[in-house]
Amino acid sequence: MTMLNLTKSTDIIDIGGILVSTIEYTGKISLVIFAAGCMLRCPYCHNPGIIEGGNLREISEIYNKIDDSLDFIDSIVLTGGEPLLQHKEVIKILRYCKALGLSTKLDTNGYYPEKLEEILDFVDYVALDIKAPFKKYKEIIGLDIGKNVQKSIQVCLKSDAYLECRTTYVPGLLNPEDINDIAKIIECDLYTIQQFNNKTVLDEKLKVIESPSRKELFDIAESIKPYQNNIQIKTSEFGNEIIK
Repeated sequence: MTMLNLTKSTDIIDIGGILVSTIEYTGKISLVIFAAGCMLRCPYCHNPGIIEGGNLREISEIYNKIDDSLDFIDSIVLTGGEPLLQHKEVIKILRYCKALGLSTKLDTNGYYPEKLEEILDFVDYVALDIKAPFKKYKEIIGLDIGKNVQKSIQVCLKSDAYLECRTTYVPGLLNPEDINDIAKIIECDLYTIQQFNNKTVLDEKLKVIESPSRKELFDIAESIKPYQNNIQIKTSEFGNEIIK
């Protein structure tokens, strides 16, 4: 069975039975494909239902969905899970989309720098999750993959793809100093600090953790201005806000 799901968040517009997203790719209207399966078990994962399994075998179904949506979209977003677990199928989808003139975006956790490098000729935009300061990856998510993520950043910087690095700020798991540590050493076109939401999480213990306020994220963003030229915060209340 093809793992083809469309985002269910509040940015959904139903146009003639076709679901499209207006915020997953800034400034564009996109078809969002969720590829199931992930090697990580981040306690704050907001898509825990698709961590296991995943197979994009019936790729023709995806092509048909893209074709049916062409009147409404100008881009496609591949997210998950971790799409690069199925990188051969992902390459086929990306090539198909570029042949149709669609812009392409990939969401990734940075685990596979070599696979990422293989597909970057077909990707316009990479959103790469930075889970924690690289030395604290094992402490926060249980896997010591900081070096993989650093390599993925370098791979993107050598390409023509726009690179957004983003960190979900979870009080108790991270602190403002952690965000400063990240900001001091990464290089990217945009660094986004995302608001943690406790409504859907992998670790039920986090459901008692309150979301950080917009002001808290804003203050953290202000503190990292010396290290990053382009900073954004993302909250449920105000969406994406560039910090001037």
